[in-house]
Amino acid sequence: MALNHLSLLRHLLCPSLVRHVRSPVLVSSRVIVGPPVYLGTSHHPAAACARLYATKKAKAKAKGQSAKVNINSALVQDIISLDEVKDDMTTVLNALKDDFTRSLSIRTSPGVLDHIVVTTQDGKFPLNQLGQIAMKSPQLIMVNMSSFPEATAAATRALRESSMNLNPEVDGTIIKVPVPKVTREHRENLAKLAKQFSNKAKDSLRRVRSNAVTQVKKAKEGHSEDTIRLLEKQIQQMADNLAADIDKQLTVKTKELLG
Repeated sequence: MALNHLSLLRHLLCPSLVRHVRSPVLVSSRVIVGPPVYLGTSHHPAAACARLYATKKAKAKAKGQSAKVNINSALVQDIISLDEVKDDMTTVLNALKDDFTRSLSIRTSPGVLDHIVVTTQDGKFPLNQLGQIAMKSPQLIMVNMSSFPEATAAATRALRESSMNLNPEVDGTIIKVPVPKVTREHRENLAKLAKQFSNKAKDSLRRVRSNAVTQVKKAKEGHSEDTIRLLEKQIQQMADNLAADIDKQLTVKTKELLG
C-alpha cells in the first residue's frame, strides 16, 4: 500500500519540479496532458532537474566566453587589408627574433659584432660594413678599420657603448675587442635586456593595432556597426596572438641565457 502511494506521489511531483526549471526547449503555447517525461537516463525526478540545472550553467559559462572571429579578408578589403596588418605584426615578431639572435648570444663569434651600429659624419653604418671582423682567438676579436680609418674612433665608441659589456682597445687602425667572461651577472644582464627587447616589440605591436583600428573606425560611414565591431575584434585577436608569441620567444630566450 505504501509503495503504491509513493509511486503516485512521484508522478505528481516531477511535473511540478520540471515546470519550475524553465527550459526554452520545453516552452510551448499548448498544454499537452500525458504521462510525465523524465530527462536523461535516470527516471528519478531529482536527477532530471539536476540535469536541467547543469545545462543552464553550461550555457551561461559559454555565453561568458569570447568567441573567436575569423573574417574573410577579401570581404572587407575596401575597409582595411587584414593581410597587411598581419604582415606588419609579423614583422615586429621577426625583428624581435633578430634582436635576440644578434644581441643576446652567449656563444662568441665574429658575427656577434655585426649588428653594432656606428654613427659617423656620413651617417649610421653596421660595423661589418666599415671594418673587417675576425676571431683572433677564443678570447679576442679583431676589427681592422684600414678601409675607413676615419671611423675608427666612432667604431670604438659604438663597441664600448653597446650592451655587450665590451672594453675595446685601439692600436692604430686595429680595434682589439677582448671577449668578456660569461659570468652569472652577465647572463642576468642579458636576460634583462631580452625583457627590454620584448617590451619594445609589444609597444610596436600596439602601435600597429592602434593604427589598424583607427583606419577601421574611419570607415564607419557606409558600413554596418556589426562589421566595424567584428573587424576591431579581429584586429585585437591578431594582436593578442602575436603578443603571446612574443612572450613565448622571451621565455625560450631567458631560459637559454640563464642556463
